[in-house]
Amino acid sequence: MTEELKTKAENSMKQAVQALTNELKKVRTGRAQVNMLDSVRVNYYGQPAPLNQVGSVSCPDARSFLIAPWETSLLKEIEQAIIKSDIGMAPQNDGKVIRLRLPELTEERRKDLVKSIKKIVEDARVAIRMARREANDALKSALKDKAISEDENKTATDAIQKITDEYIKKVDQIGAEKEKELLTV
Repeated sequence: MTEELKTKAENSMKQAVQALTNELKKVRTGRAQVNMLDSVRVNYYGQPAPLNQVGSVSCPDARSFLIAPWETSLLKEIEQAIIKSDIGMAPQNDGKVIRLRLPELTEERRKDLVKSIKKIVEDARVAIRMARREANDALKSALKDKAISEDENKTATDAIQKITDEYIKKVDQIGAEKEKELLTV
């Protein structure tokens, strides 16, 4: 039973770390990354489709995107989707491809982004601690119901704490790397 609880807690913590990395991918740094456009949905024959499924998205240099649609008839749809998505970039349509320039980040904007990164990282820490608390509550309840001994409870609690510390450290490291990437000019 204690192994099941540890596994369940660890899986919840893994999900928190995965959610953190997905959230941090959306934070725009000074460098163009294809995944920054993941939130753009294009009207593809009446259905919203991710941008990368209606065309080729690439970064020819560190400050721009190049979007080449599979069908040239989609150029207008892609252009409208980018404008609606409010990603802060104006599309330039040349009839064959769409180009996006990444605007320069000001020092003030960088500091604001660092604050938002810290909040996202703290939310991940909270999620990890919640997983720990749920596991510990389940252990206490099992101890109270005499399903496990006090020794098993202590051993499992210590193991869960060790897993928690490991995942908190991972989250902090991921957050620090993103902050460093953001503050690098």
